[in-house]
Amino acid sequence: MIHLGQVNTLEILRETDHGLYLIDETDNEVLLPNRYVPESFKIWDKLDVFVYLDNEERPVATTDVPYVQRDEFALLRCNQVTEYGAFLDWGLVKELFCPFKEQAFKMKPGGWYLVYCYLDEKTDRLVASSKTNQFLNNKELTVEPFEEVDLIVSHPSDIGMNVIVNKKHLGLIYKDQIFTDISIGDRLKGIVKKIRPGNKLDIVLGQIGYRSIEPNADRIMKELEDNSGYLNLTDKSDPEAIKAQLQMSKKNFKKAVGTLYKKRFITIKSDGIYLV
Repeated sequence: MIHLGQVNTLEILRETDHGLYLIDETDNEVLLPNRYVPESFKIWDKLDVFVYLDNEERPVATTDVPYVQRDEFALLRCNQVTEYGAFLDWGLVKELFCPFKEQAFKMKPGGWYLVYCYLDEKTDRLVASSKTNQFLNNKELTVEPFEEVDLIVSHPSDIGMNVIVNKKHLGLIYKDQIFTDISIGDRLKGIVKKIRPGNKLDIVLGQIGYRSIEPNADRIMKELEDNSGYLNLTDKSDPEAIKAQLQMSKKNFKKAVGTLYKKRFITIKSDGIYLV
């Protein structure tokens, strides 16, 4: 079966004036237009191609790989808005359509939007939606506390930043846990800090608890080495100063400093920290 919106491995069946016809294991055919035909090939060679519908709603193959495939999330640029909806640049000749009803906010040409690409069962067309939460499900979680997860930054809230967890679930990073600049569409690693009632996921970008001591200690050591063995921070420093210089909370800073001090890697004086 040829899967729309995905990369398929197909065999070359025959050559025509319009391009190559490719075939799958159940004898379904699709055209690979001349512009994508490789310089050298043999009948029955296998090719990896992305399949979607052309402007006449016919399945067509391309060797180009789009920025997003079916059932995936991606940050895409809006090229134009018409009376029917928005058209997004996803790296192919034919733009990806996002109808008005699937826009969380009205899209504008030149804007960038996090979208989910899916197959519309009514039209059998690939479309985009910026209402990404509807494609996430926290009813049955596939993650556990302290597990490392893949994140896509989704959208801000009053208390922090919503993130897509492992492309399946919705999570939240609280404002006071964000120590570096992050933007919608960023792909990051994180840790599940806590699962709250209702399967709500609290996420942190760094490691937590005793797991955070070594990475944060390494960060402080690197900062000391980069600054001739001196760091103008102490346990009395303002939390914002620590956050700005080390991208960590004051609590984690004190834990890491304590570890380094016990190992006798540093000395602590009234004006700052010194590398031994």
